[in-house]
Amino acid sequence: MNIKLRLILMNFMQFFIWGAWLLTIGAYWFQNKQWSGAQFGAIFSTMGISAIFMPALTGIISDRYINAEKLYGIMHIGGACVLFCLPMVSNPITFFWVMLINMFFYMPTLSLSITVAYSALKNEGKDVVKDYPPIRFWGTVGFIAALWTVSISKNETSANQFYIAGGVALALGLYAFTLPKARPMLNKATGVLASGSLGLNAFKLLRDPRFAIFFAFSLLLGAALQLTNAYGDTYIHGFAEVETYKNTWAVKYPAIIMSISQFSETGFILAIPFFLRKFGIKYVMLFSMLAWVLRFGLFAFGNPADGLWMIILSCIVYGMAFDFFNISGSLFVETQTTPEIRGSAQGLFMMMVNGFGAVFGSLASGFLIDEFFTNPDNTRDWHGIWLTFAGYALVIAIIFPFVFKYKHNAALKHAIEHV
Repeated sequence: MNIKLRLILMNFMQFFIWGAWLLTIGAYWFQNKQWSGAQFGAIFSTMGISAIFMPALTGIISDRYINAEKLYGIMHIGGACVLFCLPMVSNPITFFWVMLINMFFYMPTLSLSITVAYSALKNEGKDVVKDYPPIRFWGTVGFIAALWTVSISKNETSANQFYIAGGVALALGLYAFTLPKARPMLNKATGVLASGSLGLNAFKLLRDPRFAIFFAFSLLLGAALQLTNAYGDTYIHGFAEVETYKNTWAVKYPAIIMSISQFSETGFILAIPFFLRKFGIKYVMLFSMLAWVLRFGLFAFGNPADGLWMIILSCIVYGMAFDFFNISGSLFVETQTTPEIRGSAQGLFMMMVNGFGAVFGSLASGFLIDEFFTNPDNTRDWHGIWLTFAGYALVIAIIFPFVFKYKHNAALKHAIEHV
């Protein structure tokens, strides 16, 4: 099997694990366990809490001490064991702690998978800017496959979704040990300073105004991603309480409707090289922010009947919103940093998006929804919620082009010109 096929299989399983429960855990929580909404918000915060330090920590370890592919395998095997335990949990507090442990294992694998892929491609003489997006495309296919597997098998409200995810996680953990070696590249013999010996050089990037601004917007866009993950599926489920919509196809199979977002991802991932070459990284990131405005705005006015087209269009727009910042952002980090800190720099990027951004998004949205958009009968004003989120994304999009200023260095210019 050639290197691209091996990395495609890795990406497919990587995101299948997440897709098997990420968008359907809300249905399991509310319809199966009947636990509270406030406690559910805490469950989604586990992703952010773990991503604040775990990706950076494992990036440091992979830069300095352990092959990235071996660490990647260990994390997935540990995550599989925890996922198998989730169905046995009978109270929300314990569920929080078990899910937090699962996230400690899973979140670092997002950046580790990039490190493994980039290392393998470069060792084969490949161009990561050109060759990685089509490989990452299959990660989205894996996410879609998981959503459809769980939905069609009627496991959206069942604990079986965790067994499905755990089985694939175990398989990927074992498979990881067969991947090309991604050895630590921080030279122990160079006599680096203490911060360098600990792999903390990536954090010095924050001293550079360009990187400081980039990581700040990574945090803010990470919050937007958290909003759509936490509330998208629940939003459609909520229409079941409305007589006019409760028997619509979208309400019966919300996970399949939401999977349109991932189908959209597959197209926009393949379009990234064209957009990078045509507009450059800065404007590709700006397009992502504008897409978030449309994502939330269309949700605000959609419904599962005559307004279903708006929900579907919102899901299509999601592909641009997600891919154009996350994939382009990782490429930006890759071309602007040295190989010695590649793993920890990618971990730092992931920490901002899925760590601080996710925690900020969870806490702020939960407070706003409880205080301003929850009706006396405990229903939610989804129209107001989504318009507020759209306004948030619009403010970010307006500010970004004025404060994010940079010049291409040779590596970035070469990468974009050769996409």
